[in-house]
Amino acid sequence: MMITWRRVHERDFPLLGQWLAQPHVARWWNQEHSIEAVTRDFGPSAAGLDPTEDHLALLDGRPFGLVQRLRLADEPRYVAELSAVTDVPPGAMSIDYLIGDLRHVGRGLGPRMIESMLHKIWDEHPQATCVLVPVVAANRPSWRALEKAGFTRVAEGDLEPDNPIDDRLHYIQRIDRPVHGVRRPTATA
Repeated sequence: MMITWRRVHERDFPLLGQWLAQPHVARWWNQEHSIEAVTRDFGPSAAGLDPTEDHLALLDGRPFGLVQRLRLADEPRYVAELSAVTDVPPGAMSIDYLIGDLRHVGRGLGPRMIESMLHKIWDEHPQATCVLVPVVAANRPSWRALEKAGFTRVAEGDLEPDNPIDDRLHYIQRIDRPVHGVRRPTATA
């Protein structure tokens, strides 16, 4: 089973809407899933008009997940909020991710998908110094997937949650760009 990638296209919007409507996704993404909302939220990236990059993860050629990646410098308000909790170095990037098809949840694909995206980041974004990912503390499967992919928890603190039902406590996970093919240890909280 091989994970490959392709950018999200408008033709993928119905699939994204189906995934966003799934209870296991909706709980943490808290995003509208109508075709109009998906077009509004993903259309600019698909058209190359937004710096956020949306990628479908494909397992043996079939979509099973989504990873959004962004340069934190492109989101100054987000950097300001995150900087109150942890150091945000120049060149830092972030990701958000989901496995849309419930049949693929709990099979170890989350960490593999994240690791695969990290390789893409290091290859395609030579200026990326690290990847920082804030995760709601209650979302154990998400922060555990990051840890299994090599991330280290470097901080915890209050950030605005995506879902208003969640507490503000977030764990900040970080992985630094590998040096000579070997991952550098990250600072600990």
